[in-house]
Amino acid sequence: MFKQTKVWLVLTIALSLLALASACSKAPEDSGGGTPTASTGKTPPTDGGTVSGTIAFNGAAPAPKKIDTSADPVCGQKDPNLQTEDNVVTNGKLANVFVYIKDGAATDGTKVDGYAWPAATTAATLDQNGCHYRPHVLGVMTGQKLSIKNSDPTQHNIHPTPKNNPEWNQTQPNGAPPIEKTFARAEVLIPVKCNQHPWMKSYIGVMKHPLFAVSAEDGTFTIKGVPPGTYTVAAWHEGGATGTEKTMQVTVAANGTAKADFAFGEAAATASGKPGLEMMPALEFPMMGRH
Repeated sequence: MFKQTKVWLVLTIALSLLALASACSKAPEDSGGGTPTASTGKTPPTDGGTVSGTIAFNGAAPAPKKIDTSADPVCGQKDPNLQTEDNVVTNGKLANVFVYIKDGAATDGTKVDGYAWPAATTAATLDQNGCHYRPHVLGVMTGQKLSIKNSDPTQHNIHPTPKNNPEWNQTQPNGAPPIEKTFARAEVLIPVKCNQHPWMKSYIGVMKHPLFAVSAEDGTFTIKGVPPGTYTVAAWHEGGATGTEKTMQVTVAANGTAKADFAFGEAAATASGKPGLEMMPALEFPMMGRH
C-alpha cells in the first residue's frame, strides 16, 4: 500500500512539472501596446492592380455648423467663420471617406493579411492647424510612426479613444515638439478629440496592410498594389456612434484596374427645420492626468 502511494505521488509531481513547463513556454498575449512583431507570410506580388473610384453624396448635404470660439479667441483668428467638417461635399462628391480592402483573397488563396507587407518607413502626420485636425481622416499601418504637431498659437489636448489599442490623453502647448505614437493593433476607425476644443475631431484607420486610401475633395480615391484576386472593399464615413460603412466586392486582375464607386447621403436638417448655422460649444475641461 505504501509503495503504491509513492508511485502516485511521483506521478502527480511529474504531471505538475509538465504543466508548469507548458505554461512558462506559452507566448504572452498582446496587451495592445508596444511595437508589433514583424509581419510574416508571402512576399506581395509585383503585378498588383489598382482599385479606384468616386464617393458621391446623394441629396442636399447637411449645412455645416458655425463654431463658437469665444472661449478661445485664438481659434477664430485664422478663420472667423470656423465651421464643423462632418460632411465635406463639393459638387456632389464626398471627401474624408476611409476606403480599404476589408477581406478577400488573391487568386492563389492568400488572404490580404497573409502577405509580409513591408513596414511603413515614413511617419504619418496629424497637424492641429486653425483649431482643426489636418487631415480630418487618415490611415496608418500597425507600427507606423504617427507624428502629431501643433501649428496653432494655443494649447491643445490630443485624446484618441480606441477600442483595440491603449487609450491616451496628452496636452501639447503651442511651440511644443511633435508627439510621436504608434498603434500595435488594426482598428477602423479610432476617434480623436481635443478636450479643450470639443468641436475638434479626427479619425485614424489602423491597418495591417497598406491597401487603403482617403477620398479627396473631389471624392476620388486610389488603392495601389492590390494582389490579383477578389476582395471586399469597404468605405467608412463618420456619423452616428460608430460611423457608416458600405461594402462591395471587386475582382482585380494582374496590373489591372477595378472600379468601386460608393454613395452616401442624408437629408439636411436643423433644429428649426430650415438650412442654417448652429453654434457649437467652445470649451471642455481637459483630462490632465492621463498621459
